[in-house]
Amino acid sequence: MVFTIDFLDDGRVLEWEATSDGPVVNERTGYTPRLYIGPRTPDENPDFDALEAVFADHPDVAGTERVSRRPGFRREPESVLAIDVVHVDRVTSVARQAQQVATEPVGDLAFFNVDLSREFRYCLETDTDPTPGDALSTLELAVPLPETTGDAYRELTVDDETVSGSPERVLGAVQSALEATDPDVLVCSTAEIVPTLYRMAEAAGLETFTLGRWPAERGDGISYQQLAGNSTYASYGQVGHSPARYNVPGRAIIDESNTFFYHETNLEGVLDLVSRSRKPLQELAWASIGNVLTAIQIREAHDRNVLVPWHSWRHELPKSMATLHEADRGGFIFAPAVGLHENVHELDFSSLYPNIICTRNVSPDVIRCTCHRERSDVPGLEYAICDERGYLVDVLQPLIDARDDIKVAIGREREREEPDPDRLEALEGRSSALKWILVACFGYQGFNNAKFGRIECHEAINAFAREILLEAKTTLEAGGWRVVHGIVDSIWVTPDPDIDEPERRDLETLASEITESVGIRLEYEAHYDWVAFVPQRGRETGALTKYFGSIAGTDEYKLRGIEARQRSTPPFVETVQRECLAVLDETRSPEAVVDRLEREIGRLYAGRVDASQLVERNRVSKPLENYTQSTRNVAALERAREQGLTVHPGQDIEYVVVDDDKATRERVALAHEPIERYDPAYYETRLIRAVESLLSPLGWDRTAIRRELEGAREPKLSAYTGLE
Repeated sequence: MVFTIDFLDDGRVLEWEATSDGPVVNERTGYTPRLYIGPRTPDENPDFDALEAVFADHPDVAGTERVSRRPGFRREPESVLAIDVVHVDRVTSVARQAQQVATEPVGDLAFFNVDLSREFRYCLETDTDPTPGDALSTLELAVPLPETTGDAYRELTVDDETVSGSPERVLGAVQSALEATDPDVLVCSTAEIVPTLYRMAEAAGLETFTLGRWPAERGDGISYQQLAGNSTYASYGQVGHSPARYNVPGRAIIDESNTFFYHETNLEGVLDLVSRSRKPLQELAWASIGNVLTAIQIREAHDRNVLVPWHSWRHELPKSMATLHEADRGGFIFAPAVGLHENVHELDFSSLYPNIICTRNVSPDVIRCTCHRERSDVPGLEYAICDERGYLVDVLQPLIDARDDIKVAIGREREREEPDPDRLEALEGRSSALKWILVACFGYQGFNNAKFGRIECHEAINAFAREILLEAKTTLEAGGWRVVHGIVDSIWVTPDPDIDEPERRDLETLASEITESVGIRLEYEAHYDWVAFVPQRGRETGALTKYFGSIAGTDEYKLRGIEARQRSTPPFVETVQRECLAVLDETRSPEAVVDRLEREIGRLYAGRVDASQLVERNRVSKPLENYTQSTRNVAALERAREQGLTVHPGQDIEYVVVDDDKATRERVALAHEPIERYDPAYYETRLIRAVESLLSPLGWDRTAIRRELEGAREPKLSAYTGLE
């Protein structure tokens, strides 16, 4: 089957298949991508004749046609205008021109199927399955950070072999590897490798150098194409960076600096989503979770003859003030009881939000339907849900079922006497890929730019979730268990000390009863010897997602929210925190933990910690010129600029703090620089904060930790009474 698709300037399309006998390319002519124009509302009657006249002789339009399509899930088929475009790269420009000429006499128009990514569009319109039929071969190309600027690389790693020297030597190594392996996929540390290698080849006069499979000597060959430039964006308060994207004919590119699913899963996980979304490998590799979820939804819409809106225009339906107040509450939260709790059990609802969608039929096309407006199907809200099965159920139920089957397969593989590690890795990659899609499906319903989202769905899912979690809490407490924390889809319980053991009901029995009652499986997730819930800094209330605990019967710990789980934490600080956690587990003694901390602080001041273990990684939120404070990030950015390195907002910068008292670029050293010293006082503070996270559930803050370190322990009452 086709695994990557190239579009030539003359309109031809190249379909590439990976077979056991090598790559096969098929040329296709006459492909004309299609966009649609229709009335924004059913009662509109636009003058399509005027639009057709405008585009009759348009150089980018191959033709127009009146067809019947559904402009939305809640609408019946209507007459719309289809415009066939001569090249996939001209669709958006034609749509914008149509917007400009769609003046008032034409009518209030809506545009559809405009902003689909080009390979995905091709697969959708031609019914092409981009799932590879055979295993794909890969070649990895990586450059170190200092080499990422300039017009030439002096060092480059090809798979596991590092090549350095002249541009001719580097290019020769790449070309030899391509000829030897003929990879289907290029896994690049940065996609900028593609244009840089071509610039190097041009400067060296190597006309035959090529990364692709469509040779330039054909006369119609292409070296590479730039699909998009780099950009910075903001999402949920976080600044991100999207690197430029490139294409080489006949091979898919995975840019490791711009791929979520490849990092969070593996190639098997990515390919599983390819088969479900019909979004080809290269596009899926750079796509976000929401982008892939949307592609799966678009497939379902396409099967139902529903068009994809260019710009979402769904308005929020009117609701009473009481309903608005109730709807805006969010999910279930039972604040954690700060402290260290012994004998804790965790129970989780399996894919709670996706299962709420499927079991309660929560979907944009059926929520608040007019045919049952007298009903209040959503608890606490005045929302009716139509009896007709919603399209979102058909999108998610196969994903839920598939992940359940994969989890069963993983369990069986692990139970084998000799599990197959490759099969396990593939199964876990597929499971993880589906997990991320299911996690996102709830939030995406409330996303303003979602193609098919609806805020009422988001509110209804939360309302059902609150009811389900409260019912579970009530049942567990009636069975003799005390809830110490609950959030979204998880509940932690300990035996209620006021209930005698014979009267306490079995947890798995209670979970089965709750499952039967709510229609969603409540799973026994884990048993902990103890769990500690961490308070918010400077407060007595518990942090909702910051806890750690010892998993019963193992030497493992579950960590959430503390420094060892934070991406910016230096490896040394993480290691020390984990070691101190083991001491706490063994002794339950804050003093013993501080003793261990003191040893590690001594190593710091003795200069016996390798600088590579002190590297911090922080995300840059804005350009250097926009910072007003002299932060460590600013110092690192100044050093990077001094060395000719470009770090965009949304990208990470890595450094070691060498003198935190300074406010200049001398405050830090970049991770790739030779580092001969570091600031022990700064890293001592980092260590104390990490240990505070462990000891704060026991009432110790950083002041108490420093006091213990200084040997000024508060005298115990027994010192005055002589009693122990």
